[in-house]
Amino acid sequence: MTGRPPGEPRRVAYLFILPAFAIYAAFLLYPMGRAVQLSLYNWDGLSLGTWAGLDNYVAIFTDEGLRAAFGHALVLIGFFAVAPVAIGLMLAAILNHAKVRGMGFFRTVVFLPQVVAMVVVAVAWRKVYAPDGTLNGLLDALGLDSLTRGWLGDYTFALPAVGVVGTWFETGLVTVLLLAGMSRISPTLYEAARLDGANAVREFFSITLPSVRGEIAVASTLTVIAALRTFDLVYITTRGGPGNSTSVPSYEVYHRAFGLGQVGSAAAIGVTLTVVIFAISFVINRFADGEAT
Repeated sequence: MTGRPPGEPRRVAYLFILPAFAIYAAFLLYPMGRAVQLSLYNWDGLSLGTWAGLDNYVAIFTDEGLRAAFGHALVLIGFFAVAPVAIGLMLAAILNHAKVRGMGFFRTVVFLPQVVAMVVVAVAWRKVYAPDGTLNGLLDALGLDSLTRGWLGDYTFALPAVGVVGTWFETGLVTVLLLAGMSRISPTLYEAARLDGANAVREFFSITLPSVRGEIAVASTLTVIAALRTFDLVYITTRGGPGNSTSVPSYEVYHRAFGLGQVGSAAAIGVTLTVVIFAISFVINRFADGEAT
């Protein structure tokens, strides 16, 4: 008898996680470290780089185009995260309250966009938004031809048009997550509320909403990350245009690294975007944890 608790020495436990950590370090930590290193240099990817210090990071705040790209990403959060969570909450609450038949089939249908590659989604929606596409054809049929336009080529409507695709894509995921959370709520809570005279709206705010706070936090985190790292949708539909009205940080990383040969600047944007994603995700989860306590 050694007097040690079961599982001692604890060093043995680290041997079990070492293989997974090695893969994690090789494919995530090391590339992130290299990105930070590259962000401190001016390098075109071919010739010898020169030391730049924090100049590439300063440019993110002083370059109007880069500031606009991060601003566009924040706008997309409204379409990718805020709108889907609001719509998903409403749909999930209605479906859960009404006990709709064929719920399994409905969940499959609304979740279907998640199993389709975003490239395919972008190509399909580009056809919808084309000057001779489905949307303009529908507006013509309704006698609203004055509203038709080249949606993805319009400086005012291009970014919202891209955002609507994100809303359509993420709403199904959010709805399914919230339906799963609402299915765990005990029916006796609703029965007690009805006996106290609560209507459907009061039940939602007093029982349903507090009970799915965790699911809302998960959905918000996933959709915010999707909004901030979206690249393929922008690349296929607008390539940052017209002008730079739909440019986002992830697209700028690609454009500057492979189009302009500014690898250091691209790395700095990528590092900054990673920090922003981590910070927003941390705030969302801290807020959810604080509300839960």
